[in-house]
Amino acid sequence: MTDKSRIFLGSLIVVLVSALAGCATLPSEDLIVREAEASLVRALERDPGIQAWLDNAYGYAVYPEITKGGLWVGGGFGHGVVYEEGELIGRTTVSQATIGAQIGVQSYSQLIFFADETALRTFQRGNYEFSAQATAVAVATGVARTTSYESGVAVFIDTRSGLMAEASIGGQKFTYEAFLPEDL
Repeated sequence: MTDKSRIFLGSLIVVLVSALAGCATLPSEDLIVREAEASLVRALERDPGIQAWLDNAYGYAVYPEITKGGLWVGGGFGHGVVYEEGELIGRTTVSQATIGAQIGVQSYSQLIFFADETALRTFQRGNYEFSAQATAVAVATGVARTTSYESGVAVFIDTRSGLMAEASIGGQKFTYEAFLPEDL
């Protein structure tokens, strides 16, 4: 086995173990809702223009923390909650996979806004995937005012910690699960 093969295999094992550890830990609804609310407050502090998105979107998903890492092969995972017309309706997960030149570990929050009911229902059915690197906009003062929906969706990310250098391809896949009435 060559040195490159060993490095690749070792990286792949680290990423898979990290992803599985993230999947195994399912936070309580109360915890994830509190973390999502704190994430929204942070985003609003960085760019008050996010408030217009919250007020006007048909729905939105909030991922308080997505952790990703990679060394040639990368992956990430996070939990979140979904709102429809301002009401909490369910929980969601995001999984990310990438391949290409990349190194590092990073933690970030992500907001996905849905322009209308059709966009939200598409997300809820699990038919929603995209390349995060190509479509997300970093949260910064004034950015929200100059951003628009693309195919009924707008995505904002807010880096929390870590450093990741990458020139990779990949994407994110989302799941959705409605809250039962007793969960609310």
